[in-house]
Amino acid sequence: MDQPARSRSKIWWGLVVVALVAVAWHLDKSEDKGADQAQLDADSIAAVGADPDDILVDMKDDLSDAQVAQLGKDVGVDFVLVSSESKDERFYRAHVDASREAAVLAALAARPEVEIAEPDATFSLSPDELAASPPPVGGEWAGFPDDPLYKHQWHLDQIGMPEAWKLADGNGVTVAVLDTGVAYENFEQFHQVPDLAGITFVDGYDFVDNDNHADDDHGHGTHVTGTIAQATNNGIGVAGIARNVKIMPLKVLSGSGSGSVAGIADAIRYAADHGAKVINMSLGGAFPSRVLKKAVAYAHDKGVVVVCAAGNESRGKVGYPAAYPGAIAVAATQFDESTTFYSNYGKDIDVAAPGGNTRVDQNGDGMPDGVLQNTIATQDPSKDDYFGYMGTSMASPHVAGVAALIVGEGVTDPDAVETILKDTSRKPANQNYVRDRYGSGIIDAPAAIKKARGETGGWQLGLGLLIAGAIAASARKRGLGVKLGPSYLMGAVIGASGLFFLPWISSTVAQWPGVSMLTRGMPSWDLSILGAAGHGNALFFSALVPMGLLAMFYGVRRLRAPLAGFAAGVAGHLAFFAAVPMTTIQHMPSMFGISTIWLACNAIACIFLARLALRK
Repeated sequence: MDQPARSRSKIWWGLVVVALVAVAWHLDKSEDKGADQAQLDADSIAAVGADPDDILVDMKDDLSDAQVAQLGKDVGVDFVLVSSESKDERFYRAHVDASREAAVLAALAARPEVEIAEPDATFSLSPDELAASPPPVGGEWAGFPDDPLYKHQWHLDQIGMPEAWKLADGNGVTVAVLDTGVAYENFEQFHQVPDLAGITFVDGYDFVDNDNHADDDHGHGTHVTGTIAQATNNGIGVAGIARNVKIMPLKVLSGSGSGSVAGIADAIRYAADHGAKVINMSLGGAFPSRVLKKAVAYAHDKGVVVVCAAGNESRGKVGYPAAYPGAIAVAATQFDESTTFYSNYGKDIDVAAPGGNTRVDQNGDGMPDGVLQNTIATQDPSKDDYFGYMGTSMASPHVAGVAALIVGEGVTDPDAVETILKDTSRKPANQNYVRDRYGSGIIDAPAAIKKARGETGGWQLGLGLLIAGAIAASARKRGLGVKLGPSYLMGAVIGASGLFFLPWISSTVAQWPGVSMLTRGMPSWDLSILGAAGHGNALFFSALVPMGLLAMFYGVRRLRAPLAGFAAGVAGHLAFFAAVPMTTIQHMPSMFGISTIWLACNAIACIFLARLALRK
């Protein structure tokens, strides 16, 4: 074995290690955008909207029950958990007479066991959001989607969904909807609305009544959920954005449309701790809360994309929690792409999306230009129909749905998702673009998906080709048993990511039957026969497929080079996801880095298989 060959092999493997470090650094940055303690202390909650008799106390998580009881005794109050889910974070509510509130808050602020103590407050829905247009009468609708009332959903066309549906479906990403609940189950007086049948729901929680049934007794939350994930192409009703996501219903607002800061903050933490990758909050208030700000920062730091309505007060200041660092603040547009009369604006607006305007019919379809979805009749869970609502509450779920599509493509860092949404947003057509009104612009779903695919696909392909080169260099030292050529390279390309990470190729061929799987490397192929279980399945994110193919065709000499390349490409794909954990590996515990170990070990196994295929 000559020294130059040995040196070349070491250089190749050195490049692989450098590439892995670069991938991990570039795509898995987790900058903390949360406020520092000085900022938190500077915020105060105004008396308007606050409950004069209740205070919220966020204690240090490691306190014992005895310490909590002693603290209550010292300051003369009884602490009650905000919900049965809030014990781990030691988050309590206490009833205090208005005359004692200031003194109790001051006493608690002086205690080292207490992180935050502040009055509770109530957040509500804006009345404008509940302006419902008459239920439309639908006709036939040809093509995809076949939902007959899709022709009235101008808002989905505005963000480019006809093209986006051909590219992505959400890949089983969990989206938490913090709202009035969702009409997702048949339970007591509640029922699932027809156009949510077939959508997957994960365990949610009712933070208003403190039970496991997050049912909607208002209508707002079901409408919001429909925009994110209405059953699409099912031959009835209307369509939604991310038709293959999972919805986590979290009820934080009552049937009257109001709820406490305590419940909202508790639900944010619950969502972050129970697997949500995107949170939608179509709610808010005009005054800040340190408890709520901390909850948003907590979710962001755990890798959750937090999307919020900017508010409907027509004022030049974004509401809360949308204005907090770590949240994406969404303004509302109408059919002509101007921002709506009710939408808040200001420097904190990040992007804009359709919110509707039921006072006009700009597209001339015979019905007001609201955002149309299937939901229960207002405050009557026994009835449902198709209603058009308007509000930044309707704009926010458009962004949350597109964010889920981005996460489904493998980009899960919240800052990276926000950057993609902003970088791919477009300026309004025939309207003057104003930064404070639109943020970066109106979201563009297909452009966002393509950029997300390009963000990960290029790295995966490059890493796969590097590993293929390193394997080839190592094999040459020992003498090749087969001739390398274009087939070896193509095998590596298919195993790693495919050439279709290029945006112009994605938009052209991804809609062709049987081709969409080739826009990703083999482990990330989504097999329709497995549904959501096909994405991130541990059997595919492994060396199993390369091993099986090599076992079947090792005796066919001309196939050994492409099979070796394929194994090298899969090794690159697995190594990428080991370095940047962007996809949840199903049936694999997340604790102790087991998923990362699984991916790394199988990447090494694929390298061994590739070298085996190339030996004499």
